[in-house]
Amino acid sequence: MKKTNTTKKKATARKSVARTTAPQKQQCFNPWSFSIYVYWFIILFFIAATFYILGRSHNALRVPSDNVEVIETSAPISEETLKQSADYYASGRDNLVNGDIQSAIVDLNTAVNSNPDDIDAYILRGEAYMQSSDYRNALSDFNTAIEKDPVNAVAYYDRALLNTRLEDYTSAMNDINNALAAQSARPSDILQMRDLYAKRGQLNLWTKNWEGAIADYTNSLARPDGTVTPNVYAERAEAYTALNNYAAAIADYATAVRIISEQIQGAQTSAERETMSSAAMSYFEKSAALNLNLGNVDSARSDLESAITIAIALNDSDTVTRLQGLMSEMDAE
Repeated sequence: MKKTNTTKKKATARKSVARTTAPQKQQCFNPWSFSIYVYWFIILFFIAATFYILGRSHNALRVPSDNVEVIETSAPISEETLKQSADYYASGRDNLVNGDIQSAIVDLNTAVNSNPDDIDAYILRGEAYMQSSDYRNALSDFNTAIEKDPVNAVAYYDRALLNTRLEDYTSAMNDINNALAAQSARPSDILQMRDLYAKRGQLNLWTKNWEGAIADYTNSLARPDGTVTPNVYAERAEAYTALNNYAAAIADYATAVRIISEQIQGAQTSAERETMSSAAMSYFEKSAALNLNLGNVDSARSDLESAITIAIALNDSDTVTRLQGLMSEMDAE
């Protein structure tokens, strides 16, 4: 009997607990649910803040309207400073022309410091550095000029010359191509398209792109601007020779000699006349060899005789002896 009463009391107690705890379960607080709301609130807050910041940035980047005062970030260069920069540039140019390279660099340093946006001062100082074999500073100046003015044909051309000296022919070719494009877009009075094509032809010749060299030299000679130089014909003759087109090469050497004969009268110094005469002598000798390969013995002999005459006029006894030896060998055959 005691056991039965005890059992009934436990059952009654469980029912009582069930009745009292059931309502409490419905009112139980769930911390995870609250955390989700908090997290979403934080996320929404950051999203709103982000859009607010982006909106402020967008407004800051807008072009100001006419009634908004624009504050300059740097003071403009005064007229006096610009004049000082121009004067030092002119002085540096004169010193460079006269061969006083170090004085030119000093003057151009002042010009650049006075006016950091003077593209011509960077280019001219780069040329001075290049003449003094300071290739690192020369390259730095040409790079700066191109960064400040990406359509400056002179800067590209000068950097091409520098890269040629450094035997970086790939970079030199890229620079010449850019110089040609820049000259077409915004012609410079300093450069001529004839000279740019001739320089690219020379690069193609040195890299043994014979067809490209011939095309560029032909384009150079077809241009109406500038003065025709005999070396363009002579260098195209070299490309023709490499392709075994001896007849075209002989014709180009003959034209080069004719131009020299016309220009030598206007040479200012005896040194210039000697240089031009030596070039003509070399062209006659090369033409003689080509004529001999083609079986044109009489033409070859005539070319050698002309070369010997020039060598005698230049008092070049060694060359006279060598050319006379070639003439004797040719006659013996």
